[in-house]
Amino acid sequence: MFFISPTKGRLSFKQVFRDIISFVNEYPEDNYKLIVGTDSQLRNDVCYVTAVVILREGKGGRFYYIKEREKGKISLKQRIFLETARSLEVASLLASEFTTIGVTDLNIEIHLDVGEKGKTKDIIREVVGMVTGSGFGARIKPDSYGATKVADKFTK
Repeated sequence: MFFISPTKGRLSFKQVFRDIISFVNEYPEDNYKLIVGTDSQLRNDVCYVTAVVILREGKGGRFYYIKEREKGKISLKQRIFLETARSLEVASLLASEFTTIGVTDLNIEIHLDVGEKGKTKDIIREVVGMVTGSGFGARIKPDSYGATKVADKFTK
């Protein structure tokens, strides 16, 4: 699994994790948000982009993304569930890595590409339940910028 950093290029998951730690350690007294969000675009295949965003609240941040393609066409509902599953996978890996260094109180937010308006409103409860049932915070539109802005930008 390789991520792309706009400033550092291609990074392994471990390198992404170390870069996040380094970023936080620059100003450990500041507040941080760790966000994972996935978006997809359907064309001849499905392009999934999962973004990891570390925000130093009020002072900027960094992001990394992984882009994957799958052949075939699937329904919107299936795509949203797969987006959620991809975000959960990455968030779980991050949580596990943080646990190995003794950080257990970090709140990871998962940003979902669903909202009260539009075609996805009927599955909000289901995907939010998947996320919160896995121990992560969930954000939906218009507050899910990790998926709707960062990841979305790289699906095009």
